[in-house]
Amino acid sequence: MTDLKTKSISFINLGIKNASIRYQLTSDELHALTIEKKQGRTTSLGAIAVNTGEFTGRSPKDRFIVKDAVTKDEVWWSDINIPFDADKFDTLYHKVTNYLSGKEIFVRDSFACADENYKLSLRVVNEYPWSNMFAYNMFLRPTASELEDFSPEWTIINAPGFMADPEEDGTRQHNFAILNFTKKVALIGGTGYTGEIKKGIFSALNFILPVFKKTLPMHCSANIGKDGDTAIFFGLSGTGKTTLSTDPNRSLIGDDEHGWTAENTVFNFEGGCYAKVIHLSQKQEPEIYAAIKKGAILENVVLDSNGAVDFSDTAITQNTRVSYPIDHIKNIQTPSIGKNPKNIFFLTADAFGVLPPISKLTPSQAAYHFISGYTAKVAGTEAGVTEPTPSFSACFGAPFMPLHPTRYAEMLSEKMQEAGVNVWLINTGWSGGQYGVGRRMSLKYTRAMISAVLNGDLGNYTYENYHIHSVFGVAQPRTCPGVPSELLSPRATWNNDAAYYKTAFKLSNAFRINFKQFEDLASEEIRRGGPQRYAL
Repeated sequence: MTDLKTKSISFINLGIKNASIRYQLTSDELHALTIEKKQGRTTSLGAIAVNTGEFTGRSPKDRFIVKDAVTKDEVWWSDINIPFDADKFDTLYHKVTNYLSGKEIFVRDSFACADENYKLSLRVVNEYPWSNMFAYNMFLRPTASELEDFSPEWTIINAPGFMADPEEDGTRQHNFAILNFTKKVALIGGTGYTGEIKKGIFSALNFILPVFKKTLPMHCSANIGKDGDTAIFFGLSGTGKTTLSTDPNRSLIGDDEHGWTAENTVFNFEGGCYAKVIHLSQKQEPEIYAAIKKGAILENVVLDSNGAVDFSDTAITQNTRVSYPIDHIKNIQTPSIGKNPKNIFFLTADAFGVLPPISKLTPSQAAYHFISGYTAKVAGTEAGVTEPTPSFSACFGAPFMPLHPTRYAEMLSEKMQEAGVNVWLINTGWSGGQYGVGRRMSLKYTRAMISAVLNGDLGNYTYENYHIHSVFGVAQPRTCPGVPSELLSPRATWNNDAAYYKTAFKLSNAFRINFKQFEDLASEEIRRGGPQRYAL
């Protein structure tokens, strides 16, 4: 095993004492240690499978930001950005470092942000080897020469086995994820879910980049064509962000987190991918399936006695995941940087089945839909959800956005207008009726629509080529290569105009109700981007 040697003094400064430090272990070493400690199993695909324990997803109500001189006037304090007392943080921090003292811990130095002008140096301290392997997969991996004089700007301390005492520590329950922008620390405890590690740094960058670097952070995937045209895909979990950006004909920049700079570049924050694998199909998603091999980590999947994965089994959770280094995907952009995007796609899985499968947005509509961040929950995905339910997450990533959503939206609008970007709303959800009546839009057709946009095959923005939706005001293409024309009109697929419009107005009113929280800080132009007709 690799020894820390001369770097040990840095960990004394962190407050972790007399620990057996495993520094910068390889992926293979961490895989082997996970098996040795009986914390995971090797699957028939070669990847390791782990169970993250009590938490199989993030816990947004247990995410905090220390309220101090740096953050008090900048952060949008809300039920998303929950303030945490600075003194309470210090006390909890010392408890966690005392907990890790004397233990075997796994330490990794790495980077976030592929653009050298924005690179953030990170030190990740983990209690478990597979958590450190996740950090290896997801962050940018330094060269040997970069490690020689490595100086971390941010530190992530991750102790899943430490349980907070809410009465003493100021947390809501025993788990927590806390950002301290003054001390530049992400403190995570009481949860083994690895997504808290990556989303902690994403949240930090969502504050650092716009406030200090004039750069727009984005919860999106991105790819680039052979002619250098960049495409961006915004979308919440389950809308197809990873699937649709992983295209054999285009090079993947990244699948989840990016920055859009004043220098007109788009860069990946990460060095890996973290994809949902529920119902993963080798036929439908061959690139992602092929990435699940030695070096990948599967989370909360069900295995048989031979280590074969049943991707359809949700006995543990519907949020089954895989993390892998980005080079597990064959066709990637190196380095993970592209130029100004030519097309932006907002992905939504509309379970009401009323949004067009593809529509073109005006700048004001783009800003409105970006702030809204709409998708829908379907029956069975959460306790108590018995019919389609609208779900809004501002900027398609509200849990990770420390600033008010309109600040990100205004930055996006400005950059879109400067770059002359086309923005498209893609419904990867239901057609011909809502969930339970209609059917899910075929991935084949969604890919054909996106290809038509990227190839310039949808024609000019004219009445002959587009129809304006009577409720949402978006422009529907009348024809699209590779897609039956009847699918392009959601109303036509219902065969019941009265039922269609009743449901469409129900959703449009949900948009308006959700947007009331942003109206005071949104411009008149942005407000006009929403649905303009009211149900009678």
